[in-house]
Amino acid sequence: MWLPVAIFLAVCATIILIRLFLGPTPPDRLVGLDTLNTVVVVSMVILGAAFEELIYVDVAIVYALLSFVSTLFIAKYIEKGKF
Repeated sequence: MWLPVAIFLAVCATIILIRLFLGPTPPDRLVGLDTLNTVVVVSMVILGAAFEELIYVDVAIVYALLSFVSTLFIAKYIEKGKF
């Protein structure tokens, strides 16, 4: 039951990785990185539901928070024009 979801998320991650590496500007790459982090968080929640383990959801919440903070720092760095 979870296999189609896993395949779909893998295809999405592959498309996002292409955008991440081929992005013409740093903000495009940052959006790709943030989107990839979102797909990883969704994957962890899906794994938690599939294996009935709550620890995956807890890790996903912490990862989402750290991802958000790191995206803010990178965006601030790009905004200053040092990238």
